[in-house]
Amino acid sequence: MGAAFFHCGSGIGFLLALLLFSTTSAAADEVVTIDVHAAAKLLLHHHRHRHHPPHLYLDVRTEEEFKNGHLENSFNIPYMFNTSKGMVKNPKFVDQVLSLCAKDDHLIVGCKSGVRSLYATTDLLNSGFKHVYNMGGGYIAWTQNGFHVKKPHTDEL
Repeated sequence: MGAAFFHCGSGIGFLLALLLFSTTSAAADEVVTIDVHAAAKLLLHHHRHRHHPPHLYLDVRTEEEFKNGHLENSFNIPYMFNTSKGMVKNPKFVDQVLSLCAKDDHLIVGCKSGVRSLYATTDLLNSGFKHVYNMGGGYIAWTQNGFHVKKPHTDEL
């Protein structure tokens, strides 16, 4: 399938477009969604208990969103890109994740509000990743609950 563009003016349009362009077969109930408190515990657990595998935080927001603030020790692979014609799904998303992570790594996937990360998590599960969790509420819920984020310094903007 070629590149697909759509206008992302409303939340409903965005959700419908994601549904249309999703190439996944996993059911939504196969995705495990955890809240920000559970995510924080899993992300911090490895620092206290080194014998447990670490949970890595994959931020699937756009590069611009990520640069404006993100969780400490997270890495960014956008699930969608902003273009002059709207948003487009990153066709190399899974390959880019595979270039940095093994399929048995423990990943917590987050975005701005939990929608893109749900689709990204589904794609990763369908690609054979075994320990992938969607962080419900995303970056918004993380910050609203007072968890620490890394913000750019004014000279980095």
